[in-house]
Amino acid sequence: MGVAQTGHAGHLTGMTFQFAYQFTPDVLQSGLRDLDAVVLTVPLKSDDGDLIAAGTKGTIVSVHGDGESYVVEFAEPLGALVTAEPHEVRAVKAPDA
Repeated sequence: MGVAQTGHAGHLTGMTFQFAYQFTPDVLQSGLRDLDAVVLTVPLKSDDGDLIAAGTKGTIVSVHGDGESYVVEFAEPLGALVTAEPHEVRAVKAPDA
């Protein structure tokens, strides 16, 4: 939004402008991205109705919005997909070497 001030004969004498910027972070708020390995923190039903137990490892295949939810694929049952919210998954940490 800008505010213009005019002097004699309608000439502009000064302007003030206010700008609002929205920056998109390179890393989503949750820090999870496509192809990240995750583990379920709660049991969830797959898109096909199969129950996937808490503690099951999977791979994020899609991130919705800025991390509002994730589509996670599991090996068992073969190709099972679950839509999970951020509090329902956590990143799998690499084992200590």
